[in-house]
Amino acid sequence: MKRIVTIQDISCVGKCSLTVALPIISAFGVECAILPTAVLSTHTMFKEFTFRDLSGEFAPIAAHWKREKFRFDAIYTGYLGSFELLRLVGGFIDEFRTADNLVFIDPVMADNGKFYPGFGPEYARAMAELCSKADVIVPNLTEAAFLLDRPCRTDGYDEAYIRDLLKRLVGLGAKSAVLTGVRFSENEIGVMGYDGGKEEFFHYFHRRIDVSFHGTGDIFSSTAVGALMRGFSLEKALALAADYTVECIDRTLRSPDHVFYGVEFEKELPYLIRRISGDGGNA
Repeated sequence: MKRIVTIQDISCVGKCSLTVALPIISAFGVECAILPTAVLSTHTMFKEFTFRDLSGEFAPIAAHWKREKFRFDAIYTGYLGSFELLRLVGGFIDEFRTADNLVFIDPVMADNGKFYPGFGPEYARAMAELCSKADVIVPNLTEAAFLLDRPCRTDGYDEAYIRDLLKRLVGLGAKSAVLTGVRFSENEIGVMGYDGGKEEFFHYFHRRIDVSFHGTGDIFSSTAVGALMRGFSLEKALALAADYTVECIDRTLRSPDHVFYGVEFEKELPYLIRRISGDGGNA
């Protein structure tokens, strides 16, 4: 059985970060180790949530794992949230990297043309350094612009602009870059990627649902990592991740008693398992 470690926070209620990553990756038949960076009572859409920083536990956990000679087939990072954690994660990647494992970085820090609270250009520069260690990075359009210290364009762009962004992102050091939330028409949205080794672009688009839910980015990235561990190509892994995310949003919108703080990804896990078996992944 393959084993990955995902490094991000845990919101005890909220359908995001580790509470999403752990069940989705496990559905792929992949062991999912976790290295929590913080514990929150809920995610940040709630008021008066509690927050406990766990960065002090990071080094002791990593040292114990090293003594136990644990090996990870993938290292997957999500929301980190501090310069100290960026430094710690960079050291972790250096320590646990092997000749054949995968480093997958979702540089969570911004969306819709602006940084999340507490972040700014200096954090983006530090995140760009971390991204240089990755095999795959998956920023949205806003994060990509901030990583590259370029003006942000969330609409009114063309394919030439997206291709230029992707090449520049690979220029940071990552082997492959994937842009999420790419849209060239009102009815479709999807991903475009660039494999720096093959010098090839790829894309996958699906119907656009004009609604926003917290945690869907975590669903997308966790699905993509799980699929890669099952032998899917990057293109097929991203297509599955996009399709599953859409199915989760659809299911949620059909449910009259759905909660506001996340999507009903749990009810669509059978769909995901069927797709894992039918889309060419290896057991």
